[in-house]
Amino acid sequence: MGGLRAFSSEFAGTFALTLAGAGAVCMDAVTGGRLGPLGTALSYAAAISATYYAFPGSVCGVNRAPLLRGVFALAAQLLGAACAGLFLHAVLSGGQPDLLNAPVFLGSCDPHGIGYRAATLIEAVLTFFLACTVSASVPRRRRALGPMAVGAAALFGGLSAGPLTGAAMNPARAFGPAIATGHWSQHYVYWVGPLAGAVLAALIAPYLVREENIL
Repeated sequence: MGGLRAFSSEFAGTFALTLAGAGAVCMDAVTGGRLGPLGTALSYAAAISATYYAFPGSVCGVNRAPLLRGVFALAAQLLGAACAGLFLHAVLSGGQPDLLNAPVFLGSCDPHGIGYRAATLIEAVLTFFLACTVSASVPRRRRALGPMAVGAAALFGGLSAGPLTGAAMNPARAFGPAIATGHWSQHYVYWVGPLAGAVLAALIAPYLVREENIL
């Protein structure tokens, strides 16, 4: 039962954050840019903060979970992200079919104005800081500070790099819209970058996060 609960938490949380991230990009396109980078980043950050608080069984993205649990969590996240992408596709294909094609591609993540190397590095760095924040916040998941801190880390990523890479910080965020539209341009960026950043955080976070910060 615990495994099913954890799987469901991962699924629901990733569905929400993918819907928020990709949906905000779509709404920004529909409104002619009124939402802007700030609104898009806020939507994604708020979803991460809310799901981090609401679903304690979730590891909340890519963090320092053990290998087996990490694989299990990633499978649940990919399924949740795919369902969110397909949900957006079903909702928008009738009234806003242009959002399924270039340049929006249903909110797909895609490097803009930079090469794949720079985009991968950006995603790795952003994921590193997000994962470190999650590591420091785990004991305070049910307190106000934990979800706020994780949301702030996601907001920092979205504001600093959203227009450049989409600031996915999780392979699932890029996977959902891609599988719904078939737009896989430079998709490897959103696997190599976040996974590298998460692995680095798993190795370094125990030394960077001071003990008094996690009590």
